[in-house]
Amino acid sequence: MAAETFLFTSESVNEGHPDKLCDQVSDAVLDACLAQDPFAKVACETATKTDMVMVFGEITTSAKVDYEKIVRDTCRTIGFTSNDVGLSADTCKVLVHIEEQSPEIGAGVHGMGTKALEEVGAGDQGHMFGYATDETEQLMPLTHVLATQLGYRLTEARKNGTCPWLRPDGKTQVTVEYRNDNGAMVPLRVHTILISTQHSPDVTNDYIHKELMEHVIKPVVPSKYLDNKTIFHLNPSGRFVIGGPHGDAGLTGRKIIIDTYGGWGAHGGGAFSGKDPTKVDRSGAYIARQAAKSVVASSLARRCLVQVSYAIGVAQPLSVHVDTYGTGSKPDKEILASVLRAFDFRPGLIARDLDLFRARYKKTAAYGHFGRDDADFTWEKVKKLS
Repeated sequence: MAAETFLFTSESVNEGHPDKLCDQVSDAVLDACLAQDPFAKVACETATKTDMVMVFGEITTSAKVDYEKIVRDTCRTIGFTSNDVGLSADTCKVLVHIEEQSPEIGAGVHGMGTKALEEVGAGDQGHMFGYATDETEQLMPLTHVLATQLGYRLTEARKNGTCPWLRPDGKTQVTVEYRNDNGAMVPLRVHTILISTQHSPDVTNDYIHKELMEHVIKPVVPSKYLDNKTIFHLNPSGRFVIGGPHGDAGLTGRKIIIDTYGGWGAHGGGAFSGKDPTKVDRSGAYIARQAAKSVVASSLARRCLVQVSYAIGVAQPLSVHVDTYGTGSKPDKEILASVLRAFDFRPGLIARDLDLFRARYKKTAAYGHFGRDDADFTWEKVKKLS
């Protein structure tokens, strides 16, 4: 009897999606602060709509930051250079509403820069997850990898001139047929590919379909996963000329599943962008990914989920949990012991060990925080566990 299969879907969005624009602005602000003040306390949110970008939140830093310039430079780099493409970096309204962080939180809770690193408390309560799976070389879910890479390829083809008719906004989605191999996920084939991309008004839907197949899908999706039953929905709603903030409002932190594992594993609900390392929403999720990836890379399991939780102002995590979905080479309790020997989950030491005080976060704010081949993504470096 043939093993039962199932379908699973992950989506992604381009850097020109309004929510992703906001994530990139928030992390560009964080980078600007950390570049001058490594212990800056940053909680920066961004919102956008037609002809407007607003940055707001709490920032306490000695850095001198030109927030308006950061907003305009970020929009321009993405490709929002005129109202015709959804936003003009040079003429849009930029609103800045930044206040200093609450002194009760800044001094009495985490104490970054004043306390010893091992004593620094979490900036808030919460629970974070890390996930890894052996189904791809990145130790990431195939659905998420393909959806993300398709989105990146759309941007690449736009910016290098391969498809000059493309515009910044766009979304991708990939459905894969899997087989459950005693808890491990085995991808069999790509069932459906969905791409909705913003475009110039002078191209036909047939032309868009042909160009996406040739210059986006074929270079990204391995042919072994495609067959004559694979379904392609390419701009299925028809025309997509109006996009970016003109077409939809955007907010920081609305793409947390796209930022992580595409719906696999679990998520504690906290966003990443615009947050300094004392915010365990970010640093806790980064160390949990490193731990889960190390478990799989060390062949202790084929699939692994790590959860860590915190109380505000407390350095030691409240709990650390490991689940290998029955794929472990030894009991989960023993794998957890290996993780706890190799990793220190205290926020100050996470920031030290992963070099999180250094500005380089804007690049994380589009195309995923995990599974990236980039030395700046320090949480992707595995430790050998036994």
